[in-house]
Amino acid sequence: MSGGMAKEETHGVAEGHGAPLKLEEFLPYRLNVVASLVSHALSRIYVDRHGIGVPEWRILVTLGQFETMTAKAIGAHSHMHKTKVSRAVSALERRKLIMRRENRADRREAFLSLTPAGRAIYHDLAPGALEFARKLFETIDPADRSAFERAITRLTEQSMTLTVAAPKNAR
Repeated sequence: MSGGMAKEETHGVAEGHGAPLKLEEFLPYRLNVVASLVSHALSRIYVDRHGIGVPEWRILVTLGQFETMTAKAIGAHSHMHKTKVSRAVSALERRKLIMRRENRADRREAFLSLTPAGRAIYHDLAPGALEFARKLFETIDPADRSAFERAITRLTEQSMTLTVAAPKNAR
């Protein structure tokens, strides 16, 4: 290229020389990228086979694990926003994969559980999801696996602590 380049380019993007914050080196961003890539790769197991998205899959798996929960409890367990849970619950109800039972102690909420069709999908998806997780985990050297598990646990705990400690306007 005539005249040369003032900045070295990597992957078609000029490097941010002297930038104090580089996105590709920023731990929260890197964790988000990994989570997004893993979620997308895993979704190929259930999207093509059953036509459900990530939120629906999380609800099916949560109810498969715990049998009966409220939408609020599912959202807390799966770290999904209440509107996302509500939309996914509606979609699963329309497909008759989950059923709703009134909570007589609090009529504002309902207990959700899998229908026989929903349970069949859960049992169909579980082996493939477990195999996917096994293959992913095998990419980590066996000597590093316990350290990886500890790091994930510590990052999760610290993130929860920081979330609680953050001012409301920062959330």
